[in-house]
Amino acid sequence: MIKSPDLLLTGIAPAIWGSTYIVTTQWLPDGYPLTISLLRALPAGIILILVLRRFPEVRWLPKLFLLALLNFTLFWALLFVAAYRLPGGVAATLGATQPLIVLFLARAVIGTPVRPLGVAAALGGLAGVGLLLISSAIALDPLGVAAALGGALSMACGTVLTRKWQWPVSPLTLTAWQLTAGGIVLAPFALVLEPGFPLPDMKAFAGLVWLGLIGAALTYYLWFRGIARIGPARAALLGFLSPLSAVLLGWGILGEALTPVQIGGAVLVLASLWVGQRASRPSPKFIQAPEAQIKTPAE
Repeated sequence: MIKSPDLLLTGIAPAIWGSTYIVTTQWLPDGYPLTISLLRALPAGIILILVLRRFPEVRWLPKLFLLALLNFTLFWALLFVAAYRLPGGVAATLGATQPLIVLFLARAVIGTPVRPLGVAAALGGLAGVGLLLISSAIALDPLGVAAALGGALSMACGTVLTRKWQWPVSPLTLTAWQLTAGGIVLAPFALVLEPGFPLPDMKAFAGLVWLGLIGAALTYYLWFRGIARIGPARAALLGFLSPLSAVLLGWGILGEALTPVQIGGAVLVLASLWVGQRASRPSPKFIQAPEAQIKTPAE
């Protein structure tokens, strides 16, 4: 049976991800989306692997690198492009299309039922974050919008496939492997396509540590754990906490305007989360995880 602590722990991940935008724009040098993604993924992944001392078997690598590409390499690269080209929580707001994508992908790939109330909750949450966006007097950059939507699609695919391929390792080990694999894929692109990264000052160093250890290692451990325990549809709905967190951080730290319409949008997001979690209660076959495709002794 799904317990409230599982929902709360999973929700911590997108709430922290909402800080990515303010950290990127305020603490890190502009124009290095691939290099920053690399520095966020690879050091954290290597540290975790050295601590855990468990390495993937060769036969697992194709699926591992595909998940790393979707959950980290492609998603983060697009995320940072969007963060550089869109203000405040706008990139996270556009990423709020992810729960709808996950609902239908999960139905097609793993047979999760699509419940009308769940769709309504996803649409309600999208409308709520839309209010957060519309009430801000901003001009949308087309490339930034495309990057944010592409990132939502990439993360949605990674979320569903993570649930489909039941890995016979702990969520922390899976996080370590994917962070490392994602960093390996990113490295040649960052080295070839971007100029040399400047020596970070204390603010930039703190930003990289936050994004790597907290915004990646900790949050993706909680996220993968949540996907396994509550299912991809319910986890994806919690993604609405990311734009909400981003907007609230922009208001509290940067002094960005928070209008009554935006407050109404925030209330609608929270109401949609409540409805969506009730509507997406999984059937018994999804409470009990399917047998792992790869057999190995449990950790």
